[in-house]
Amino acid sequence: MKGRRRVENERFVAFRSHYLYESWFTLSGIEGAHEKGGVEGEVGRFRRSHLVPVPEFASLEELNDQLAAFCIADLRRVISGRSVTVGELLWREIDHLRPLPKDPFPTWEESTHRVNQKSMVTVRRNHYSVPVRLVGLRVLVWVGAREITVLHDGEEVARHPRLRGSQQRSARLDHYLELLQRKPGALEHSLALRQEREQGRWPECFDLLWRAIEGKVGASEAARQMVDVLMLCREHDLDVVELAVRGVLAAGAHDRARGRGADQPPAAARARGAERAARAAHPA
Repeated sequence: MKGRRRVENERFVAFRSHYLYESWFTLSGIEGAHEKGGVEGEVGRFRRSHLVPVPEFASLEELNDQLAAFCIADLRRVISGRSVTVGELLWREIDHLRPLPKDPFPTWEESTHRVNQKSMVTVRRNHYSVPVRLVGLRVLVWVGAREITVLHDGEEVARHPRLRGSQQRSARLDHYLELLQRKPGALEHSLALRQEREQGRWPECFDLLWRAIEGKVGASEAARQMVDVLMLCREHDLDVVELAVRGVLAAGAHDRARGRGADQPPAAARARGAERAARAAHPA
């Protein structure tokens, strides 16, 4: 740790070995401050040009997109004393660079976890849902900076934004549908449904359909039929199913209780019919 010597993290060593570059460290403290003055100066110029006053963004993705746009705009800049743009100089330099490897470096960390009885895996003291069929089994987890990806038998089975803090939970409603088919009464007050609503993945028209069905067949049967509607989201995009549900509501085609001689099909079947009609009207 003296001078320019450092103990490098194993993942960092693997990263630079993958892209074939060497690391070089400045002296620490004030003694080494002048060794990267150009970098510090460019950071200050970029901040003053694009980030003053401090902008606001709805998400990290939106921030990254805007930073990329600023960088592209800077390619048209001409540095004092130069006769060509930054972009032209960059293209000259690219001709002398080694091409990137075919496969990107896997920046995530891998770990294995057992799925608990709540169909969740605990990763870094936070909990993430997986399909209920995996309860009791071991799964592979890729821990990224922004996402948690869960795999089983080599296939991705769940993906969540990475939670910060401790003992937080991220639940996806789709992971529990098979269980909810057997216990539909658990749907209304489930954590997964609450989070779907909070994150904008539960259209308002779903609640309108739910209440309409409940008024005719009761709470338990209405919840069961709503689970059937949610199953359609595995076959079709959410916006298509939402359009179908709006068609059902517009037509007033609400189901009566199944198994009681009803002359109308259940809500899911009605939604399927409306979905087919929507696709015919909007084939794109």
